[in-house]
Amino acid sequence: MKLKEFINAVNAQFLTSEIETDMEISGGYASDLLSDVMGNAHEGQIWITIMRHLNVVAVASLANIAAVIFSNKMKPDEAVIKKANEEGIILLATNMTTFEVAGRLYQLLHP
Repeated sequence: MKLKEFINAVNAQFLTSEIETDMEISGGYASDLLSDVMGNAHEGQIWITIMRHLNVVAVASLANIAAVIFSNKMKPDEAVIKKANEEGIILLATNMTTFEVAGRLYQLLHP
């Protein structure tokens, strides 16, 4: 599945500059614990979270996450968005709950 399909399916808003939306998504990971994401998320996945601090960008970069989506109407501050743009990390936001985003992603990947 392409990232742009996921973005449309969850009505996501770009927080960072639109980078590459034709990239393939391999799966998703939902967690609000940084060490959990570092140990268990995989390259090419979408990370679903409500954490909005600067360490999200560092962990996404370390784990080669395809994109981070903030659920539940959460959005990080401008410093986080600026750092993500510098690192080439895609940040998205949606009004959907974490459960809804994860469910939609699963449906898209396993039709």
